[in-house]
Amino acid sequence: MTSFDDTAYKVAEFLLQIKAIKLQPENPFTWASGIKSPIYCDNRKTLSYPKIRNYIRQHFVQTINNHFPMPDLIAGVATGGIAIGVLVAQEMGLPFVYVRSEEKKHGLTNMIEGHFESGQNVVVIEDLISTGGSSLKAVDALREKGCLVKGMAAIFTYGFEESVQNFKKAKCRLETLTNYDTLIETAVKKEYINEKDLDSLKKWRQKPKTWA
Repeated sequence: MTSFDDTAYKVAEFLLQIKAIKLQPENPFTWASGIKSPIYCDNRKTLSYPKIRNYIRQHFVQTINNHFPMPDLIAGVATGGIAIGVLVAQEMGLPFVYVRSEEKKHGLTNMIEGHFESGQNVVVIEDLISTGGSSLKAVDALREKGCLVKGMAAIFTYGFEESVQNFKKAKCRLETLTNYDTLIETAVKKEYINEKDLDSLKKWRQKPKTWA
């Protein structure tokens, strides 16, 4: 069986190869929140590469079987978790729903789209975890409808202390295929960045709001 470390390094390498994650410490990105960041992540790019898409799907299934066994339902967080969530649900032969960021303003005003029932055991799929706020909003929506959330599985997490505390407070277990520490270690080994960049990237993760 592939170990977590092997999987984490492999997924990190894939994300760097296809530029789903870009590292630019000398020319930082500006997030929607206004934070200056040396990293930009768009894991939806993985869907365009069948080999990588299949690898991620298979290891999501393995993660679920190891940590959240026998779910009744897979739920994807809109929008990044929808497509990969469908792939995981298909592989596991399970029904699928997705959770909007907010209720629709018309029609049935649903926040959860698809058929589900109160009391079902649910695993939530996400592509990326930053602070965890929007991801845990989906967890809250499912719980409010009577679903039993076994936990969340995501492709990547920045590992911010804020997100760690948010998931702890929400009593929601989070498992990811790879993480920030593994990513920057892989980036140095594969020469995407140098040692100087590594120091800057470590400092950013510690204090992202003041790093710039």
